[in-house]
Amino acid sequence: MARARGTAVSLALLLAVAVLIALQLTQSGTASAPQPWPLAAPGHTPRVELGVTTAALARDSAQPWQSSDLTQVNSSEQGARRHADIVMWFADWAHIASFDPQQAAAVAARGSVPEVSWEPWDSTRALGTSQPSYQLSDIIDGAHDAYIKRWAGAIAAYKRPVMLRFAQEMNGGVYPWAESANGNRPGQYVSAWRHVHTIFTQAGATNVRWIWAPVTGNVQSAQYPGSSFVDVVGLSGFIGDKSVFGSPWRSFATAFGPSLDTLHTLAPEKPLSLAEIGAAQTGGDKATWIKQMFQEIQRRSYIKSIVWFNLRKEADWRIESSSAAQSAFAAGLTRVD
Repeated sequence: MARARGTAVSLALLLAVAVLIALQLTQSGTASAPQPWPLAAPGHTPRVELGVTTAALARDSAQPWQSSDLTQVNSSEQGARRHADIVMWFADWAHIASFDPQQAAAVAARGSVPEVSWEPWDSTRALGTSQPSYQLSDIIDGAHDAYIKRWAGAIAAYKRPVMLRFAQEMNGGVYPWAESANGNRPGQYVSAWRHVHTIFTQAGATNVRWIWAPVTGNVQSAQYPGSSFVDVVGLSGFIGDKSVFGSPWRSFATAFGPSLDTLHTLAPEKPLSLAEIGAAQTGGDKATWIKQMFQEIQRRSYIKSIVWFNLRKEADWRIESSSAAQSAFAAGLTRVD
């Protein structure tokens, strides 16, 4: 009888220990999961808004969104030590049938504005590949109108703010919507943009802010759709060594300055966004580059937002790629806040 009681006590103790271990593991897992950075104090509007995109959000270009995708945004915020005002993801026309209001609502619920890089192509195919189904003439002639109307209607029904970066980096020559690629001709980009914009206006999607965003280099004023069709002027660009894009490491002022000057002259009344930007961990001093970037942002008061490409792809573009880069980024945001 005593042995039975002893066995029962031992089993009870083992069960209690197992429960404690399970609780510790659960709490440890919860504690290690990155949490969103706190929102800014009520009434405080940062001079420069912070935006991020991540590996999970980049993959959304060709696959359904999952709520867990936002976990990487939390990690980015921890690196920047600032709440993300803008959360950007990608969506191509070949795979993403319509705007997902649940995804946008999840972003809004965390205190961020959703931004979609909306791309008329099949993103699973290689850059530079001809895609005849997505020629600019097809957009202009209405071949994709049913698809565009579906997106416009869904965003109009969502009602809350959405930023739309449509057909970005049109001056780069690598995407099928570039006028120098895919059988397109000069003048067609603006016509296609205005056609899409008109459909959204007719659908009542006045909650959209349109971002026109060339890439650093040969910014062409002839490709600007016009002030009535654009809300934000953007500029994309990356810096790395020759092994990344074939160009040498350059300072932010050298790589971005001339294009920024061109854009501000072209649309001086528009806010400017560094709409997709990153610096590689190798090839130069990333921390110094970031520090100098924020010095230029501070000097150029028309730059109102920065969307950091916070992922590993061709290189490690992340804010947290090193402690020095992370510290420089957090300090720079503080200076321009």
